[in-house]
Amino acid sequence: MKVALLTREYPPEVYGGAGVHVEYLARELAPLVGLTVHCQGADRPAAVAHRPAPGLRDAVLRTFSADLSMADAVAGTDLVHSHTWYANLAGHLASLRYGIPHVMTMHSLEPLRPWKAEQLGGGYALSSWAEQVAATSAAAVVAVSEGMRADVRAAYPDIPPERIRVIRNGIDTSQYAPDPGTDVLVKHGIDTSRPYVIFVGRITRQKGLPVLLRAASALDPSAQLVLCAGAPDTRELAAEVSELVAGLQASRSGVIWIPEMLPKPSVIQLLTHAVAFACPSVYEPLGIVNLEAMACGTAVAGSSVGGIPEVVDDGVTGLLVPPDDPAALADALNALLSDPDRARAYGDAGRARAVGEFSWSAIASETVALYRELTAIP
Repeated sequence: MKVALLTREYPPEVYGGAGVHVEYLARELAPLVGLTVHCQGADRPAAVAHRPAPGLRDAVLRTFSADLSMADAVAGTDLVHSHTWYANLAGHLASLRYGIPHVMTMHSLEPLRPWKAEQLGGGYALSSWAEQVAATSAAAVVAVSEGMRADVRAAYPDIPPERIRVIRNGIDTSQYAPDPGTDVLVKHGIDTSRPYVIFVGRITRQKGLPVLLRAASALDPSAQLVLCAGAPDTRELAAEVSELVAGLQASRSGVIWIPEMLPKPSVIQLLTHAVAFACPSVYEPLGIVNLEAMACGTAVAGSSVGGIPEVVDDGVTGLLVPPDDPAALADALNALLSDPDRARAYGDAGRARAVGEFSWSAIASETVALYRELTAIP
């Protein structure tokens, strides 16, 4: 069976959870099917890279142009599988042109991210259209959580329920594992004698970083706050976050902002030594970063939205709080900071849950079973 995986992100250009998902899914699928990965951006050895036609200036139209190149390149494929609106249109066009099934994995939903209009302007109408037309026509829509399945059904009621399948995100627990080293902490000025809370994520409305920054003013004064946060969606959001961070740094010590994208081993070490990982998202289909923290043996304090409750077992692997509630988040983080034994127990349980329930090999097997069902190719 020849399968084309269509994505914007692929290593080494990975900046979000969808890119992480595709990276590990492709690795597990490669021995099981005849797989070709088509991505966007610079050439790379492990994928076919596509770029927009010269002369286009608009960001969304450039994406659509790369999608045309992708669709043209997958002739002779038995099935196409797209990830995010950046590649959904390519999958839809290929399905129509070649009469093959299109599977699309929903990592987020444009109707539930209205703040994207800040970043894309009128392009948000185009990204929403591309997602809608692809989703309602796809042979199967993969939701990464049960919460995401409910959101898909609400946003796109025209999709027959039987076409929506839940195949969750996963985690490589051989890579994401506790790292006892402290060289990365020292390099970034983290005091190893003081506890800290960590945030890892892009600066986007979805991730709720301003919620955490407002909560941080009420954190135990002995605690540090480490922010691995970069790639702001807009100048306005970047300015808001910068102002909040500056205010915190003026009022308390140990507020450390790392704005660049760190290598994976560095993130793993930073996650390992945190008392708690903070996930203040206002929207999260699953939240793969919570799995990363759990696999590193770290307790999670997260928003009870989307698929997060399917990952973070409240009172077992972490604590769940209402979204957009700085006071509740501060209380949860302080509860973990004040009781290190409880935090360690949550971290140990989180590691066990990540190992036992979120393996990429199982996810790849479920995905191939779906491919076989749609193509009737054994």
